[in-house]
Amino acid sequence: MPAWIGAGDNDSRLFAPETEPLHGLLRKHGPLRVGANLRLFATLVPLVIAQKVVGKEAGRSYRRLLDSYSQTGPGGDELLLPMSAEDLRALGYESFHPLGVERRRAETVLRLARSAGRIDALASKASSEAQRILETVPGIGPWTAGRAAFAALGDPDAVWTGDYHLPSLVSWNLRGERTATDDDMLEMLEPYRGHRARVLLLLLRSGDAPARRGPRMPFREIDRQ
Repeated sequence: MPAWIGAGDNDSRLFAPETEPLHGLLRKHGPLRVGANLRLFATLVPLVIAQKVVGKEAGRSYRRLLDSYSQTGPGGDELLLPMSAEDLRALGYESFHPLGVERRRAETVLRLARSAGRIDALASKASSEAQRILETVPGIGPWTAGRAAFAALGDPDAVWTGDYHLPSLVSWNLRGERTATDDDMLEMLEPYRGHRARVLLLLLRSGDAPARRGPRMPFREIDRQ
């Protein structure tokens, strides 16, 4: 529990940006301790389901997975536990189609389930090394590995490239520019190395993003196809 609430993040007070909007956002939200749930496999499963789809679609599919196969936790039926690797290994990829998850993401989840012990053991390694190893797993790229390093390992410097909206969010707040690439985002975040995830967290909390003018990603219903 101490790790979950950021008790091990002793460097949070070293993050003291003097420029706006970060200075004002930090004053509003206070010192940002980054928690670590230390459950890398359990963190990766919903992240894989969220790859390349809109958040509503990912949330619906993950909820369906838990409703269909998860065990209930203490306190009543409303609390569903994350799927265990053992329970996931008992499924085939065809079990995921009715949940709205196509074969590529399903097989990535099952691949992780077969290596869950080795995946969770990566929590003892440095975040950069853990991310490097994760990206050798077919179906795991920088976005998934970076998000997992932030949530599971509590890496305050984790950056997840390949995100549909994140570069524009960073460029809008730090440069006043509406669009940007991953390389542009990394350049803008470089002065904050060591605390780049804190910058991203502050900007995500601000809600100040450029108006979306392009087409939105569609909400797909794979289970009906």
